[in-house]
Amino acid sequence: MTSAINPADPDPVALLGSLIACPSITPNDAGALDVLGDALRAIRFEVHSFVAGEAPDGPVRNLFATRGSGAPHFAFAGHSDVVPPGDGWAGDPFKPEIRGDLLYGRGAVDMKGALASFVGAAADVREHRGTLSLIITGDEEGAATYGTVALMEWMAERGIRPDLCLVGEPTSVNRLGDTVKIGRRGSVNMWIEVAGHQGHVAYPHLADNPISPLIAALAAIDAMELDEGSDWFQPSNLEITDINVGNGATNVIPAKASARLNIRFNELHRGTELVERVRALLPENATLTAKISGESFLTEPGPLSDMVSAAIVAETGITPELSTSGGTSDARFLSRLCPVVEFGLCNATMHKLDEAVAIPDLHALRRIYARIIRSALGA
Repeated sequence: MTSAINPADPDPVALLGSLIACPSITPNDAGALDVLGDALRAIRFEVHSFVAGEAPDGPVRNLFATRGSGAPHFAFAGHSDVVPPGDGWAGDPFKPEIRGDLLYGRGAVDMKGALASFVGAAADVREHRGTLSLIITGDEEGAATYGTVALMEWMAERGIRPDLCLVGEPTSVNRLGDTVKIGRRGSVNMWIEVAGHQGHVAYPHLADNPISPLIAALAAIDAMELDEGSDWFQPSNLEITDINVGNGATNVIPAKASARLNIRFNELHRGTELVERVRALLPENATLTAKISGESFLTEPGPLSDMVSAAIVAETGITPELSTSGGTSDARFLSRLCPVVEFGLCNATMHKLDEAVAIPDLHALRRIYARIIRSALGA
C-alpha cells in the first residue's frame, strides 16, 4: 500500500496506512503523532505536542490540536498507541495491506482508523462556529499515567475546557453504528499479602501457616454482595485473579501467601469504598495494596447521545444501542470535564492477529463524524 496523503483532502485510507506504518506500541510514539499533526496542520489546525513522564510508565507523547475559538467547544479524543502485535500475522502488522475491502494492520480498528476518519471529517467541515479540538494520547493502551490525564492538566493550565466530547473507541459490534457507549464501569485491582512464620510441616506449633487465613478471607471477599445492577449498568463483578505462595518444598510451611483480585464496578460505588470493604475482611497480619484504574461514569441519555445517534441513523439507517458494556477507556478521565460518549468502528478484530477494518466503514465513519461536527458547531 503506497497511497500518498493529499493535504487538501486527507483520505482516511491513505492516512490510516501512514499511521499503521508507525509501530507505536505503547508508550512509544514511533512518529504517529507527527503524521497526525501534519495532516491536521494542512487543514488549519493549530497543533501542540508535548512529552510527559518518565520510565517506567513514560515518557509519553501527547497531542492537542485546535481550530476556531470560543464557544461552543466540541472535542474528539483518542489514542495513537497500539498493543503489541503478537506472532502469527499473515503479513507484517506494521505494513498496511489491502486485501479485498479490508485494510490490515495493527491499530486499524483500535483506534487509528477513527483518527483517520475524524481528520477526514474535519477536512469536510472547515467552516464552523466555536472550537473544534482533538485530544490525542500515546498512552491509552498502557499505564495511562502520562497520557490523557497529562493532557487534561495541560488544558487546565491554559483554561481550555470542552463543552462536549466524543471518544473514537471502536464501539460497534456487528455493524458500524449499532452501539454507542454512554458510560463505563470502574476498575480497581487489589494485592493482598498475609504474613506467617516459616517452619517444618511436622512441627506446625513452631510455625504459622498464612494460607488458611488467606483462603478464609478470600472466601468472605468472594461472597460479598456488591449490587444487583442499575438502570444502565450490569451488576458489579469481583474476580480473584491470582493466588501465590511460591513454595517449592513439600515439607515447608511458607512464610507468606498472596492473592490478587479485580473489581469492575458500576456507578453505585466508588473505588475507595470497595477497597475499604475488602480491607475489613482481612486478618490483622495482612497487607493490602490497591490501584484504582478509573471510576465508573455515566453520561445520561440526552443532547450528546441524541446528536451522535441522529448522525448514525442518517448515514446507516441503524438506531444504535446505548451501552455501558466493555472495559475501561480514557473517557473515564474526560468525563470529569464535560459530557462524553464513545463511538467508532467495529471492534471484532481489535487486539487480535490480523486486525483489519472494512474500507467502506472508514468512509462511512468519516461522513458520520462530519454530521456530528456540523450538529455540534452549527457548521
